[in-house]
Amino acid sequence: MADVAEGKSRDLVLIVDDDRLIRTQMRDLLGQAGYRVEEAEDGNRCLAVFERLQPAIVLLDIIMPGLDGFATCAALRRLPSGMHTPILMTTSLDDVESINQAYQAGATNFITKPINWSNLAFQVSYMLRSGRLFDQLRRSEARLARSQQIARLGHWDWDLDSRELTCSVGVYRVLDRESSPPLNYEAFLDVVHPEDQLLFVTTVNEAIASATSYSLEHRIVLPDGRLRFVHQEAEVCCDETGRASSLSGIIQDINERREAENRITQLAYHDNLTSLPNRYLFKDRLGQALKQSQRNGKMVATLFLDLDRFKRINDTLGHSIGDQLLQEVAIRLAESLRQTDTVTYLDMDGAVITLARLGGDEFSILLTDLARVQDAVKVARRILDTVSLPFMLGGHEVFVTASVGVSLYPLDGDNADTILKNADTALNFAKRQGRNNWQFYTESMNARALERLVLESNMLKALERQEFVLYYQPQLDLRSGEIIGMEGLARWQHPEQGLLYPAHFIPLADETGLIVPLVEWSIRTACQQSRIWQEAGFKPLRMALNLPSRHFMRQDLRETIARILDETGYDPCYLELEITEESIMQNEEQSIGTLRQLKDMGVQISIDDFGTGYSSLSYLKRFPLNALKIDRSFLQDIPADQDNASITRAIVAMAHSLKLRVVAEGVETMEQLAFLQEIGCDEMQGFLFSRAVSAEEFQLLMQEGKGLRGL
Repeated sequence: MADVAEGKSRDLVLIVDDDRLIRTQMRDLLGQAGYRVEEAEDGNRCLAVFERLQPAIVLLDIIMPGLDGFATCAALRRLPSGMHTPILMTTSLDDVESINQAYQAGATNFITKPINWSNLAFQVSYMLRSGRLFDQLRRSEARLARSQQIARLGHWDWDLDSRELTCSVGVYRVLDRESSPPLNYEAFLDVVHPEDQLLFVTTVNEAIASATSYSLEHRIVLPDGRLRFVHQEAEVCCDETGRASSLSGIIQDINERREAENRITQLAYHDNLTSLPNRYLFKDRLGQALKQSQRNGKMVATLFLDLDRFKRINDTLGHSIGDQLLQEVAIRLAESLRQTDTVTYLDMDGAVITLARLGGDEFSILLTDLARVQDAVKVARRILDTVSLPFMLGGHEVFVTASVGVSLYPLDGDNADTILKNADTALNFAKRQGRNNWQFYTESMNARALERLVLESNMLKALERQEFVLYYQPQLDLRSGEIIGMEGLARWQHPEQGLLYPAHFIPLADETGLIVPLVEWSIRTACQQSRIWQEAGFKPLRMALNLPSRHFMRQDLRETIARILDETGYDPCYLELEITEESIMQNEEQSIGTLRQLKDMGVQISIDDFGTGYSSLSYLKRFPLNALKIDRSFLQDIPADQDNASITRAIVAMAHSLKLRVVAEGVETMEQLAFLQEIGCDEMQGFLFSRAVSAEEFQLLMQEGKGLRGL
């Protein structure tokens, strides 16, 4: 460690991290290495400390409240003293996009958390040593650049009394003109771009009047009509009386620099994939639009658009097709919003429309100078219609839909952040309403979002607190009328809201990933309870449990089920896992392998809600299945509804031809029961016999030997 610290005691290290423990560990380590250390807990504090102390290196965390690491890094680079300071970014993010964003923000290097503490001091030492070498290189490059600039420089002298203008060869080189005939002031003024002439003349005249120097950048028009940016500096020379008598100056070609600045601006404020404005530029445009709205009294609409189920495109066709889709959506939206009839159609004279990509599959549209709410509605409808048209990508015809959330200024907020947040809230609400629709923001959405947030927070602790319970709905043999199995259904005994049914919390659990531990708990609890009943002398019954798509696609599914069966000592032949058609069709080959693994263990497999998805005979033949569960929607109005009756009859016949057991769920009437017995359906469950009941109530049903004959 002494080698690391040697000669570095003068170097000051600024540590920026909102985690006090991380800062303390870094301070101790670097202090031992001989560095002076200063700390900052967030981006704003970092900027203040940096300008005051001018540290030699900055260790900057990416994920911080308020001003995050990316924005802080970019702000440091904008400071004259921070342009070349080494910045080492620390983050737990290791995806390519985050790494790319870190470097675009100006990071010198990055390290990932957890930090390899033994290497940190060496990393800092290396970066400081490299920084000093780069400083020497920059000074060398500056001398070289100066020489190159001189090659593109020209000097001139203008005698104010004689009006004679004397120019070097370099001036004519910059202007792309021959040195004969020589230029005079009026001819030079004609070279200046017409839009810049007033600025040029005003600047020169003010310098002469005040006998001061001036510096100016402007455009010139080359003989072939091309434009070039030039930089001019001049000093006024005075005679013995103090009167301005002449000007001496230089002109420099800065076109390449201006083009580079434009490219940097493009990279900083535009999305790389679609070339649309990015989130930073969109927010800046929104802020300007709100100020303009305050002056003219018109509304501003912000629309957030998200492609529905975009992940499925990436998963099935690949990320390259997904990227192509995003590019095509961007083009289609831009063309739709740029149509010549847009302004007239919307009756929005003078409106400015900004289309941006916020990241992922999210786009945003800014509409300014709206006189009516209906104008935003028309744009939202046009967007949905535009996106719903088919895309041809890599030989595939791809269909997608979109959801749109709309917030209005000043109705839905008085600042950019609030408007953006409320548009996002409206978008999330649109997706929960079934997707492929648009929704305006309403105040109640925030209340619902808060309710979901509280519910999510409570759910995290519910498993630990053992607030979930399993209820059991009997499954009966339609020939013998006896109970031959049950379906385990989760309930949440919420301490404040009472007993919650799956529809209230399963979708949220699926969104947050909590569905995985919840399903494992359900399977383990059901196996344990069934084993208890068997040991108490009750005959073994089949236990059916729903297996959501997220869990079915897990690579460790077989190991998880095997572990639960081993821990509970439960015979796998009595365990039946119910899987939806959509789950197994997402990846057919993987699904076949997973199902065969489960079958080899002795577990039974049934297709849940059959008839609502693909319902293809071909996949029924390919997959190793035991049973079909007819969706309850087909039993409604049977036997009066002849269409539903025919479909149900066909499903039963088809399943039996494949030697599959058929279970009808949602049986509620004696007429439905009689029809199912008539067509040879094997089993049923539903309110006609019993709702899902607690373990104690189900045990009473078994003790009393109740069955269909008691109805």
